[in-house]
This record gives sequence, C-alpha cells and structure tokens, in this order.
Amino acid sequence: MTYSAPTVDVTAPVEDWRSDFDLFDPSYVRDPYSVWEGVRDCPILTSDRWGGSHLVIGYDAVVNAAANTQSLTSTLGTSAAPTLDDRTDPNRPRSIINSDPPDHAPVRRVILPSFSPQAVAGYEPVTRVLCETLIAKVTARNPGEGIDAAVDYAQQIPARVIGRIIGVPEEMTDEFIGWVRDVLETGVQNPEQRLVSFNALNAYLAGEIASRRMNPVNDLITRLTQATLDDGSPVTDRDIIGNLALLLIAGIDTTWSAIGASLWHLAQNPKDRHALRDNPDLWPTAIEEFLRAYAPVTMGRIATSDTEVLGCPVSAGRRVLLSFPAANRDPHAFSDPDVIQLDRTHNRHLAFGSGIHRCAGSNLARMELRVALQVWLEHVPEFELADPPAVTWAGGQVRGPRSIPIQIRH
Repeated sequence: MTYSAPTVDVTAPVEDWRSDFDLFDPSYVRDPYSVWEGVRDCPILTSDRWGGSHLVIGYDAVVNAAANTQSLTSTLGTSAAPTLDDRTDPNRPRSIINSDPPDHAPVRRVILPSFSPQAVAGYEPVTRVLCETLIAKVTARNPGEGIDAAVDYAQQIPARVIGRIIGVPEEMTDEFIGWVRDVLETGVQNPEQRLVSFNALNAYLAGEIASRRMNPVNDLITRLTQATLDDGSPVTDRDIIGNLALLLIAGIDTTWSAIGASLWHLAQNPKDRHALRDNPDLWPTAIEEFLRAYAPVTMGRIATSDTEVLGCPVSAGRRVLLSFPAANRDPHAFSDPDVIQLDRTHNRHLAFGSGIHRCAGSNLARMELRVALQVWLEHVPEFELADPPAVTWAGGQVRGPRSIPIQIRH
C-alpha cells in the first residue's frame, strides 16, 4: 500500500464536495440528495478526510467499481473510514462481505439456502405477528406519551427476526442493537468503543458455536456448524463467526433504516398511503421504489494497486466508497430519480449492492420491509410527522432515520 492521506481537520466545514466530501457532515446526513444533485457532473468525488477516499456516486461507475475485485479488495476493510479492526490477521473472523474470490463463493453457497425465497416465506408469519404486537403497543399509548415510528417500530423488527433465524435469545436484542450501533454509527468517532463491541459480538458468537457443537438445535448456527464446502471440508469457525456477525450487523441497521425511511416518506405523502391501501397490486413495485429511493448503504473497498474507476485514477491503498444510494438517484439511470413513483417498472436499483457482494439477505429484507409497512398501514392508515424538524438521521456508512415522532390521525 502506498497511499497515505494527509492530516485533515474533519470538523472544518466542507467547501467543495468534489474534492472534500464528508459522509459525516451534518448537512450531508440531513440531505445528501442536494449534495449529489450539485456534483452529478463528477461521478467520482475525492476527499482526504477520515483517512482519504473516493466516493463513487454515478450508477455506471458504481457498477464498474463493484465488479473490480482484482484491484479493489474487500479483505482489508469495508468501512467508510479506517477502523482498528481493519487488519489482515489470519485468525480474524471473515465474512463473505470482506472476502475476495476464490474464498467468497463457497461460503456464500452455504449461507444462501437459509435466505432463499422459500425459506423467507417461512419467516413471514412470525414477522407479521411481531409487527402486530409492536403496533398494538404503539396504538395503546395515551396521546400525550408520543409515538416514534423509528424507535418504537422500525428498529424493533429486524433485530428480532434475524435473531430468531440465527438462534439467539430475544432478550439479547437490545445488546445486539448496541453492538451494531457501535460498529456502524459511532465507530468512526470512537474507534476504541467500536473494537470493544466488535470483539464482544464475536466472543458471544464463538460461545454459541461451541454450544451448538455440543448440543445442536434447529437454527442457523447449528446448520453452519454442520455444513460442508464444495470440497467437503467443514466451514471454519472463523467463517461462521464472521458471517453470523455480518448477518446481525448488516441485517439489523440496514433493514430498519429502510423501514424507517419508508414510514417517514408515507407520513408526508397521503396520496401514496391511499394508493397502497386502495390498490394492493402496487406493493411489489412500491417496495422496490422505496428501496431505490431510500437505499441506506455505502460500501467500502481498498485499492491493492494503482487502478482506475471509469477513467478516474485511484492510488494503491486508497479507500473507494461505493454509494449505492447516490447511484440510485442518478438521472442517467433513472427518469425523475428524485420523484418516488410507486408504480415505477424500470427499476434496476442497487439498494442491495452489485456484483459478487450483492446482499445475500435481500429476500429477507424485502419481506421485512413489506410486512412492516403493510401491518402499519392496516392499523395506522392516517398519520403524519408530529414535528418535522425533530426527525433525526444517522449518517456515514448506513444512513437512516433514528427518530421519527409521529401523530396518528383518527
């Protein structure tokens, strides 16, 4: 690696987004769409903040970079900024998201059956019951207590669903959520706490794996301990721990962000609420449109050699961030990209990524989003933002609403 970014004051305001972007800038967290609109003539931005990186925002450029696994590796870290757990320790837990070919595909093939359309259909009834239970608690509140569509609903669903699939107790949900937030949200500003939570999660999973080897049960942890790769060898604990952590980290924050952003949208757009209520046939395209418009994830790679992305030079050691949300708003790929069209039919969005690292849990995420919105609208057909300025968002690698105070209209 030859690139070393100069020291930059990350508290200084951004003056030129083309040459000094910052995913953690408060104005970007609140409204990244205006930033992208102002720099669309430059599909790849650059910055020396947070260790130095390029931000790929054009649709074609993102697809091009995602396909370049030879020069842009995932093994050295996929975060939006350097972290204390970015290292090449051979014993470090490894997931499919931070693996390159040829290590990537065999383990992915072991995981995929648990998230096939057929498998996910089996998880839908319990997801619906969970959503019904959460809604009952929300709607039973007194008017003065306040309702937060993010905290009380969206953020409660994915952690419990994926926890049940993996085989971890529901009483661990709050601890998992805390670990995930430390890894994805606060980790850049507090790398020591990120590493503590990262290690705590891995240690917990290692203990569960050991327990399943002694006492197997019907859950994903057990299935992974019993699985074999293409060559007949068992899946290593390193890969089991890494991929279980990935499922928890990626499966919780990303999906609740999508659910929360969609509820935020519906709270402000009664026509869309009414359209979904009056025309259930809209649901398939509506879900894809919510995913396109409010995709939460920006994924990192690191250049292993001097290379380029659509003609833009990238130095070895430089971090390259693939902004799937920005690509989904590219006017060269989507007509009227900033208009949410629930019946949009041409919608090859990148909400779940592109290339070999496309999200293995996309079927589950789609189901959770659909069921969460359907159950909400069945029981809360009319609602609005109680205080629009009070809505808060988490930024950085996964952008999504963290608080959505709402008022139910009867």
